[in-house]
Amino acid sequence: MTTELRQLRPDEWADWYDKLERAFGGTPEAPEERALWRDLGEPERCLAVRDGGDVVGTAGAFSFRLSVPGGAVVPAAGVTLVSVQPTHRRRGILREMMRHQLADLRARREPLAVLTASEPAIYGRFGYGTASEAVSMTLDTLRQSVAVPDGADDVRLRLVAPEAGLADCEKVYAQLVAGRPGMLARRPGWERLPLLDPEADRDGAGPLLCVLAEVDGEVRGYARYAVKASWDEGGPDGTVVLRDVEALDPVVYAALWRYLFGIDLTSRLTVRNRPADDPLLHLVDDMRRCRIVVRESLFVRLVETGEALAARTYAAPLDVVLDVADPFCPWNEGRWRLTGDEKGASCERTTDAADLALSVRELGAAYLGGFTLGALATAGRVRELRPGALREASAAFGAYRKPWLPHGF
Repeated sequence: MTTELRQLRPDEWADWYDKLERAFGGTPEAPEERALWRDLGEPERCLAVRDGGDVVGTAGAFSFRLSVPGGAVVPAAGVTLVSVQPTHRRRGILREMMRHQLADLRARREPLAVLTASEPAIYGRFGYGTASEAVSMTLDTLRQSVAVPDGADDVRLRLVAPEAGLADCEKVYAQLVAGRPGMLARRPGWERLPLLDPEADRDGAGPLLCVLAEVDGEVRGYARYAVKASWDEGGPDGTVVLRDVEALDPVVYAALWRYLFGIDLTSRLTVRNRPADDPLLHLVDDMRRCRIVVRESLFVRLVETGEALAARTYAAPLDVVLDVADPFCPWNEGRWRLTGDEKGASCERTTDAADLALSVRELGAAYLGGFTLGALATAGRVRELRPGALREASAAFGAYRKPWLPHGF
């Protein structure tokens, strides 16, 4: 087999995307969804592997900026649209695309690569570590309630068309990005992603709705949701299908959840993606009735170890030498001295004796503060070479809030 890997040309997008859909089962996306991905796509960052004239492998990347502990927003490549045709698997095509892509990211001076995985087992061998979690919930809104703080009755709630509320929602979202690791600073055009609402994807629910929460005339929060009507012998039994809910302060956040719990003719609320430390879990009076499911979300890969580790801050003073293994990107291998605290950090190559030994995959898992180096050591994935170094580094890598990716890409 002779294959050719090269950059995608803009006029090849339609055929390239057709092959991507076929690799994922062949079900075509709704026209509006496909059109949005075409508008957001960056052909110059997309790769095609061809066997003769046929596309047999695809990979792409978006130019993102990702929030990291300490509030910085760092350039990151959002790896996406990765596929290999079933006729060409286990022939090294994925490995070739991943290697080519990471070398390109390094040339672009992007210190981080991130992705979400349809098959999580695939990407660890390329240095990606599971860095954040997402919580899904099915909330019984009849048999539990939301406690709201003083001032919640002063929050004005106003229903608007999702398009009409888009600018206000984006202002709220933009103010939240630096405060939680793992969030994406949305570039122009990405604000349309939360509004995608193909009828074929609603599973019987109505159209998307938007409620804005105002205090003294200022929009300080919002929720976007749909209602799936249902009736049984006992009467109405509908479901609120929550798309997203965000707020700039605890009072507005609680007021929005109280509203969602009280929507007429409904008895449950479902949500697919909330942070692992969502404040809602401390507002409800019966957490058991939230039916919580936790899964992995964002995978992180350090493209440039020194630059990436110096881009974030650390929760406690840190001075540690890391012996990093990264055979897939050998420029990262070797010993690095990481020093830092809550004000800043530096990470430089060193010949000093190592304190911890780990691979770049473990650094990716711990990078946003969602998983501790101590937990990874207990799993046998980090080795302590200097007594006390593991406790020191594990405390320093922690984050004030759990990392969270609000939406896929």
